[in-house]
Amino acid sequence: MSDSAPVTAICPGSYDPVTNGHLDIITRAAGIFERVVVGVVRDPQHKKAMFSVEERVKFLKDALAGHENIEVEVFSELVVEFARRWGAKTMVKGLRAISDFEWEFQMHNLNRNLAPEVETMYLMSSPQYSFLSSSGVKEVASFGGSVEDLVPEPVARRFQEMFPRPKGGAPVSPQE
Repeated sequence: MSDSAPVTAICPGSYDPVTNGHLDIITRAAGIFERVVVGVVRDPQHKKAMFSVEERVKFLKDALAGHENIEVEVFSELVVEFARRWGAKTMVKGLRAISDFEWEFQMHNLNRNLAPEVETMYLMSSPQYSFLSSSGVKEVASFGGSVEDLVPEPVARRFQEMFPRPKGGAPVSPQE
């Protein structure tokens, strides 16, 4: 091992909530890079978060416990500034479908304009997660569907608290 800084990549996202698909991409990135920093956007601008940033971070830290080269951090600045702060030259993102590509292509070009030294690396989703999205999970859970195979256990448990389902009945709407 050299005395130089570890090769670091970031995996940015809102993780609202983290899914098994996210975990697949993060752990695969951890097999490629010496250090992976999972960046959790404090206040996503393109959607309202269902879970607090503290909950999202806890879900990630619990799910990634035991992976010594993965850190979870919150950020509020431009993603390229977050990458620079960590000395990361690579952002790792997952791709599921053509619709992901269109959005990621736009973001890549914007980020490349802001920070040409930061590359974006795309990992294709594993087939069993190619349909999985946080928004889809939230939709299923809000109607009382099972998400136990889609998210880490603490996330599934939290959904059950948020959307309790009486025996044999429809889910009960949470009190506002």
